[in-house]
Amino acid sequence: MSFLHRNLTQIWDQLRSKKNQSQDFLEEIRIEKLRGIRDLRVPFSFPVSVIAGPNGSGKSTVLFACACAYRPPNKAWGIVPSKLFPNLQTQGSTSPSDKSAGTVFEYYYLSHGIKTRMRWAKGKTWNKSFLGKREGVQPERHTYIRTLSNLTNPSEVRSILQMGKSTFTQEELTADLIAFAHRILPVRYRGLTLLKRRDNKDLLFAVRDNDEESYSEFHMSAGERAILRISKDISQLSDGLVLIDEVEAGLHPMTQQQMMLELQRLALRNNLQIIVTTHSSVVIESVPHDARIFLDRTDNNVIIQTPYRDIIQKALYGRSLNKLSILCEDDVAEGVIMGVLDVLNPRIGIAPDDITVGRDTGKDQFGQHIEALAKFQTLDSFVFILDGDARNLENSLRSVGTRHGHAISLLFLPSDQSPEVWLWSILTAKCDNYASLLGTTAEDLQKNVQLIDQIYSGASDKPTNINKNKLGTLAEGLNRTVPQIARIIAAGESQSHKGEMKVFVDELSDAIIAWRNRY
Repeated sequence: MSFLHRNLTQIWDQLRSKKNQSQDFLEEIRIEKLRGIRDLRVPFSFPVSVIAGPNGSGKSTVLFACACAYRPPNKAWGIVPSKLFPNLQTQGSTSPSDKSAGTVFEYYYLSHGIKTRMRWAKGKTWNKSFLGKREGVQPERHTYIRTLSNLTNPSEVRSILQMGKSTFTQEELTADLIAFAHRILPVRYRGLTLLKRRDNKDLLFAVRDNDEESYSEFHMSAGERAILRISKDISQLSDGLVLIDEVEAGLHPMTQQQMMLELQRLALRNNLQIIVTTHSSVVIESVPHDARIFLDRTDNNVIIQTPYRDIIQKALYGRSLNKLSILCEDDVAEGVIMGVLDVLNPRIGIAPDDITVGRDTGKDQFGQHIEALAKFQTLDSFVFILDGDARNLENSLRSVGTRHGHAISLLFLPSDQSPEVWLWSILTAKCDNYASLLGTTAEDLQKNVQLIDQIYSGASDKPTNINKNKLGTLAEGLNRTVPQIARIIAAGESQSHKGEMKVFVDELSDAIIAWRNRY
């Protein structure tokens, strides 16, 4: 584990503890009838949330709707939906116009430790209500929203360039702001100055270490400008909601990861809730699984997908790098597959690093994964391997691929039962074959297997669970893990060249060779 990743996992634990003590938190937003969203609920369970998904899946829509949740402290109005979701109205009944009647935003908050709700509804105008409370009040909270991908447009440039001809104030920015930027950017600043006009337009000037000349943000890289702007705006913000669209814009992957670490540190230190959108796998991986929100568009709605496992996520967000990805159900299945690959890879000339095995996804989720991968045209780089007891899903899963114009590579582990049942049957029959490989004698292994069978003889659970417990008991006695035992047995059976294992080895070999021929 890298030093940066250790820092991330440590901050995740601290943020979870902080969340349990929060008095103000946007817990969920519901959107109806807007931009192809029929009815979408988005929950937020972690102080720093990342919203991901394909183009057009509604990421920015959700983010901008969140911006209308609060009003600033001691002010009557905050950001209203009409500002972020304006409609174009044209003259004439036949001219095209935007129509969004019936749009609804519902918010579910924790406000001052009390659960409350609010609704924005669009009729002729936008109106607030409080879901049954006559004297409800919109919760107060500082809200910051920024779109990093929006570079300064020409009219804004011309306007700001006039600052030299008008009256402005000069403000030296604080050490906290500079420190925030230093922890993210590879450059070091001796000073940062902000020029401000009466109309609230401003311009940053920077002086780097070992450089006497200052330079404005017009001469900064997109990434440098984005970091300094965020630093200026939120490094001293407390108890607020921070919304950043396309947080990775203009940033190197390492800078993206460092920025996400600093944003989470800032959330912890300043009691912030931060929600960002992204297309970057680096940003996604910078928050825990419960902070990742994956949106996807269906024919008539936008939905939240089950958080993709790492192998799916990397394929969708550009980290697969021409590797073959194998997706299976759990760590026992992974152990079986790795054992087969230990034998198969040298035989067909495949380097171990060419293949990635991913797991921890239920068999019922495979259809969703196939749908998602089809949209990104990455199905040809995947082999799907289900447990032997999931053969009843074959036709439905293949039909998902066919619907998207793909004949998916779908295999099943040996036997028509779970890998746990299969492994235990092999151990029971072949103690002599595997005793030395497991670090014991054939006599001791046979005694242990028989004793464990006796212990579980009266168990009334499913065969899969019973055999899983049997393997766990044996593994503990051998000072090994169940996946390690699975790998040893699968490697041994792969060399037998007969039975169900031979069929599986041949099918997997054909799938790997077909992938290699494509690439």
